[in-house]
Amino acid sequence: MKQRALLSKDTFALISRRYARARKIRDAVEAFEKMEMFGLKPDSADYNNLIDTISKSKNVSRAQEILYDLKRRRKFSPDLKTYTILLEGWGQEKNLTGMKEVYDEMIEGGFAPDVVTYGILINAFCKCGKCDEALKVFQNMEANGCRPSPHIFCTLINGLGSEKRLNEALKYFELSKSCGHPPEIPTYNAVVGSYCWASSFEDAYKVVAEMKTTGIGPNARTFDIILHHLIKAGKTEEAYNVFQSIGHGDVEPQLNTYTMMISMLCADERVDLAIRVWNEMSEKGILPCMHMFSALINGLCYENRLDEACHYFEEMLDKGIRPPGQLFAKLKETLLEGGKQDLAYMMAVKLDKLRKIPLNG
Repeated sequence: MKQRALLSKDTFALISRRYARARKIRDAVEAFEKMEMFGLKPDSADYNNLIDTISKSKNVSRAQEILYDLKRRRKFSPDLKTYTILLEGWGQEKNLTGMKEVYDEMIEGGFAPDVVTYGILINAFCKCGKCDEALKVFQNMEANGCRPSPHIFCTLINGLGSEKRLNEALKYFELSKSCGHPPEIPTYNAVVGSYCWASSFEDAYKVVAEMKTTGIGPNARTFDIILHHLIKAGKTEEAYNVFQSIGHGDVEPQLNTYTMMISMLCADERVDLAIRVWNEMSEKGILPCMHMFSALINGLCYENRLDEACHYFEEMLDKGIRPPGQLFAKLKETLLEGGKQDLAYMMAVKLDKLRKIPLNG
């Protein structure tokens, strides 16, 4: 009896979640259903949590099967929350067919979509590059008297911008303001991104200036968006100038910012400048990632600076970062071509030691 008193619904939910993450769906369901053996009767919220757990473990189809099984056994009747969970799951998987099936079932069951449901539908269509469908959902939402949230406007601006439909993106930015939603950082960032997709970088900079004036941002994400598009457009010098301007305000470059810059500089054969940026990052206590190491090591190999390449490769291994096979193959090939067989062997031995360490430590 004492053991039973220590158990709660949260205990069984935790066990189910662990099984679901390990993709052991049957075990997750069995663990959940065992709570009744301990006098704990699951309610609608508990069943929804189970379906949500299964869905978020990238098993939306199984989550839907479990729902149908629960309905068949008369254990649980779905509500709006249940359908919202499944809609979000299919939307994340970009499975519009599965999403439509659940939506139709929801409507047939007498459940009207709310602002959260509409937001999930709009986000899914935008992610799939179907902004016209997203706009139809938006119009339907307004016709049904449901007030769009700032998040929905932000999603539409992002989606339209990425399809290079700048004027429409700006239209919904203005509409969001006229609906009484003061611009927030994510919405401003969506507008910045829309200008960048249209290669209107000067207008993007004007939005950043407006953000500074209003005191709403910018943040590191704002500059990462601009840098990504500048690099993609081959405007490397302009990208570096933008990067240099970041640290002069309240915003500090983040790991993603440094990764983009070091990759760009190495690809641009400006390895010395990449190393300078690397050192600046290290002084700020930001640890390099695998992509950053790969870019720098490849850049050094290209310039035949083999001792330096090995130095960073060793640092990578010392930090426990496992290099992709292609990276070591390139380093080894360059070392052998440069007559540094001993160094190639030494790097291979160190890499082999790291590979023998279990990933879970």
